[in-house]
Amino acid sequence: MSHFADRLNDAVKQKGNAVCLGLDPRFDLLPAPLREDAIKRHGHTPAAVAEAFIAFNTALLDALADLVPVCKPQVAFYEEFGSEGIRAFEATVRHAKAKGYVVISDAKRGDIGSTAVAYARAHLGGMNITGGATVGFDADALTVNPYLGHDTLRPYLDIGVANGKGFFVLVKTSNPGSGDLQDLESGGKKIYEHVAEMVNALGEKHVGRTGFHPVGAVVGATYPEQLRELREKMPRAILLIPGYGAQGGTAADAAAGFHRDGLGAVVNSSRGIVFACKEQPYAKDFGEARFAEAARAAAEKMASDLNAALKARR
Repeated sequence: MSHFADRLNDAVKQKGNAVCLGLDPRFDLLPAPLREDAIKRHGHTPAAVAEAFIAFNTALLDALADLVPVCKPQVAFYEEFGSEGIRAFEATVRHAKAKGYVVISDAKRGDIGSTAVAYARAHLGGMNITGGATVGFDADALTVNPYLGHDTLRPYLDIGVANGKGFFVLVKTSNPGSGDLQDLESGGKKIYEHVAEMVNALGEKHVGRTGFHPVGAVVGATYPEQLRELREKMPRAILLIPGYGAQGGTAADAAAGFHRDGLGAVVNSSRGIVFACKEQPYAKDFGEARFAEAARAAAEKMASDLNAALKARR
């Protein structure tokens, strides 16, 4: 398979923007017709939720396929409905890949030894079983928690590189409490700086033709100064930038995570796109019945704002 960072950068260049579609469905927020139809056919069951999620995500992925290069389903929103939720997650990943998206599995896994290997196989590699079949979710990348140490990240690198996949290490997250641990000092450096050094060390031998390696980093737009700092400290890492929109991060904030050529990062928006039909002006212009069109309009606006902010930095 091709190099993960090259594949992601190629997708960003082809689509002309670095928008990442966060597929975080919530049953109570889905358009009423989707919920009602699913309940009518499956009752008040997890199967109804799964079918509604699949219908919702499929419509969004179809509507945005020619515009958005990357999508990021957050596994927790599927796991809470058990095996039926996982079925919806699998179907979402499969459909997204069929439509040409680079798919990031947002699962924030982190564990030791053979457990880390199992997580990496589940999301990045698959596992050959009797008869040669391969199981696993087959995403293009996975989010990973580094706080069990360097050795626990190696399986994601080894299995990822072998399969043309990547992973994103939590470095400086977008939530208000991220500084409780990430901003603590040790040895004259912030913890997030130590993690950034781990990212560099892991990826340094695996740089692709576009100048980036497959070990990415999660750095929030809600901390633009740290984002700017970490862009310099991890010049060859793809940055996954959450915190845009609903969490308060702006296009100008997110632009600090890019190189001057507009590559090296993707910016995630979840609620601001997938539930755009519930917010103005999209609620008035489209309404719930045209939720996918509302999502496309919101994604177009985000892409335009990001591109304008990137142009202003050059």
